[in-house]
Amino acid sequence: MFCYQCQETAGCKGCTVSGVCGKKPDIAALQDLLIYVTKGLSVVTTRLRAEGTEVDHEVDYLVTLNLFATITNANFDGDALEKCIRETVSCRDELLDKLQGKEELPDAAQYQPGDRAEMLAKAETVGVLATENEDVRSLRELITYGLKGLAAYTKHANVLDKVNPEVDAFTQSTLAKLLDDSLSVDDLIALTLETGKNGVAGMALLDEANTSAYGNPEITSVELGVRKNPGILISGHDLKDLEMLLEQCEGTGVDVYTHSEMLASHYYPAFKKYTCFAGNYGNAWWKQTEEFASFHGPILMTTNCVVPRLKGYEGKLFTTGATGVPGCPHIDADENGHKDFSVIIELAKTCEAPEELEQGSIVGGFAHEQVFALADKVVDAVKSGAIRKFVVMAGCDGRQKGREYYTEFAEKLPKDVVILTAGCAKYKYIKLDLGDIGGIPRVLDAGQCNDSYSLALIALELKEVFGLEDINDLPLAFNIAWYEQKAVIVLLALLYLGVKNIHLGPTLPAFLSPNVAKVLVENFGIGGISTVDEDLKLLIG
Repeated sequence: MFCYQCQETAGCKGCTVSGVCGKKPDIAALQDLLIYVTKGLSVVTTRLRAEGTEVDHEVDYLVTLNLFATITNANFDGDALEKCIRETVSCRDELLDKLQGKEELPDAAQYQPGDRAEMLAKAETVGVLATENEDVRSLRELITYGLKGLAAYTKHANVLDKVNPEVDAFTQSTLAKLLDDSLSVDDLIALTLETGKNGVAGMALLDEANTSAYGNPEITSVELGVRKNPGILISGHDLKDLEMLLEQCEGTGVDVYTHSEMLASHYYPAFKKYTCFAGNYGNAWWKQTEEFASFHGPILMTTNCVVPRLKGYEGKLFTTGATGVPGCPHIDADENGHKDFSVIIELAKTCEAPEELEQGSIVGGFAHEQVFALADKVVDAVKSGAIRKFVVMAGCDGRQKGREYYTEFAEKLPKDVVILTAGCAKYKYIKLDLGDIGGIPRVLDAGQCNDSYSLALIALELKEVFGLEDINDLPLAFNIAWYEQKAVIVLLALLYLGVKNIHLGPTLPAFLSPNVAKVLVENFGIGGISTVDEDLKLLIG
């Protein structure tokens, strides 16, 4: 196997024996093959569109789910991945019958899978290293990982009945182009920025989907303690799954707690009507191996960020959507999109109440509309000098010890600097007592990783308020932590919006070749992190 799509990849070079995430070589191979046949399907859909033939949204959704299933820490189930491969090939073959011009189709658009052994053998020839030119490979993977992150966001919007056909068409045409050996490095660089443009559109689509369904996030204090009832812990990112679970738990005596990035669901007004909706339990995704066992009740994993190690909570982990873990029950939606969680609820009733990990609360809900409502107060604080600078510390958390850098950086920030955050990176500092500036908390949490869109909107709004020509003239610094592919699409979106001098850590991506990294440094000022004290001088002054 060879995989280097996440920040924790072995030696910051690539996992070749087994994935740090827990992915075994056969699973890595099936994921590579799934991406390959999805590219083949995308060749066909792109040609159909060029011929004027409409492509059904169910096909678009299949492509989205395939990309999502290969994101880091999402699907470890070989049978589920094999099923996706066969369904994709079947869909492609049906569409081929509609295609007028079938000449010169690439192998990915013609390949027919055999048994599992044949699939694994084929995967060895179509994985990351199949592209020999290091720079072309680097750009192809950068774009692919951006598309995976984009798919995570469009999938959540799709289940809330929001679609963007242009984004779907772009995703598929780009997947098709990644098979085209005639594209130059310059072509791929341009395609990378185009991916960022569509990343902005994808995040805007999800923002519209979430806010139209559940209202605009509002400032909310979220409890960290526990109640006396048995509970279900929901993790991942999918708000639709949470809504269905809350509806089915109401009145059963079973409470629902959020974990990791699902914390942000407490900020939406629509969920506050449920009496069974308790607080947030635990911390970022990577601590689940120690925290899930103490919860005692069942866990519903709605999206990626699952760790396939079940010690202490065997038989209690359930998956849904694009997520899969061998031996764990998977709950599918019916033809109407409804999911029956009764088996989880009945199991919860037999379990003890959660063991308390901590007490206190977290304050969040500072998405764009809430911050716009505070705009006058924020502007006055900047003009008076009470707020000297903002620093965006969005992104991901992870296991690597070097990530303690972000806790120390937050602690050492001058008291007149405000942190803007989104994603699970906030768990490195959101529980610290960093105080406020004139009633404005020094940590403004916009929500999940996809809510980095809110941070971009806030920056653009401040640029207009202060009458600036360039977003980079704002008193704003970027010190972003990344882990997986959703952070990649956020980065590409920020680059498309013109943001420069972003610091990225705790390490730069292994999939950036020296030449590609040089392009990012020279054109966008992308840089890594050093020591906390040195970076404070550089970013804050």
